[in-house]
Amino acid sequence: MKVFMQAIWAQLLLTPYIYWRGRQALPASRRWRTPYTILFLLESVLYFTGYFFYDVLPDNVFIPIMNICNTWYVASLYLTMGLIALEVMRFFIHRYCKFRIAQPFKTALFFSFIIGVSILLWKAHRNVADPAVVHLHVDVPKGSSMRDSLKVVMVSDIHLGEVIGKKEAEKLVAISNAEHPDMVVIVGDLVDYESRFAENEHIENIFKQLEAPLGVYSTYGNHEYRANRIAKERWIRKFSTLLKDSVASPDNSFYLIGRDDFVNKKRKALHELMAGIDTTKPIIVLDHQPWSFAEMRMNRADLGLHGHTHNGQLWPYPLVMKWIYECAYGYYRKGGVQHFISSGYGCAGPAYRIGTRSEIVVLHIRFK
Repeated sequence: MKVFMQAIWAQLLLTPYIYWRGRQALPASRRWRTPYTILFLLESVLYFTGYFFYDVLPDNVFIPIMNICNTWYVASLYLTMGLIALEVMRFFIHRYCKFRIAQPFKTALFFSFIIGVSILLWKAHRNVADPAVVHLHVDVPKGSSMRDSLKVVMVSDIHLGEVIGKKEAEKLVAISNAEHPDMVVIVGDLVDYESRFAENEHIENIFKQLEAPLGVYSTYGNHEYRANRIAKERWIRKFSTLLKDSVASPDNSFYLIGRDDFVNKKRKALHELMAGIDTTKPIIVLDHQPWSFAEMRMNRADLGLHGHTHNGQLWPYPLVMKWIYECAYGYYRKGGVQHFISSGYGCAGPAYRIGTRSEIVVLHIRFK
């Protein structure tokens, strides 16, 4: 829902620009331009109906409005990129070639844009609907007489809500169980905004079907602090052990530390959480936002599991993420500490990924 609200800048700036350029590309007749104008007016009416009345509209009305308008939001981003590229080309054509582009060519280009962006959106949706299963082999230079290996299914950023729901939860459980993990960890942002969507679909009963001898563990992300926080915590505890600034030792051979999210400025420091534990045993830290790499190095943790970034979700944001984070996605090692930052299972806002893909991570950990 938040992405829907924030998309107003695109509605006010990009939509009029796309309408203007598209109208110029169509033949100058009412048969073409009247339906075109009506289509844009309908989209604008839908958007502003959702924007101003989202708190009173029933879910079965608001959610379709949000999905339609968020789809247009993504399409408008890439249509604008293409149009800007054409603006540059047209400038050079007019400046150096001194000829006008014929109307039939403009119309053909218009429909090429529509077809191209439609194909892009279809592929982008498949990147969410068909998550990748990423296998990562990690050696941890600490051993235990009780265990020499550990198989962990890691998932982050599920974002259960208006877009990600029961079908996606069932697929997640099926993929995880097919891997036969020792343990499942959910590294934050399990719920997108309100928990009522997950509660109404009884998704807790689906997650209770996760099979892992050492248990299912979860920790907080920043979205857990949005709206009905107490209800979310109560719901998450129905099917998992919630580690919120707490430590677990599932079979006494390693430690699992779940940190509260970075948005809580009063969360405990890592050295406080590690006080009194046996540091000769492997230490795995669940920390949703990948900001605390230096703190993990100072405290000699072994493996950090993170999410939050979505790897940018929509290109070119993955390029921006590389400037913001020390590591925004994938495997990273520094100072003896290994990290994996997942692109996440769900999505923020519309169910589209361009240049990224939803994923479930299977960690094959060897204790040496």
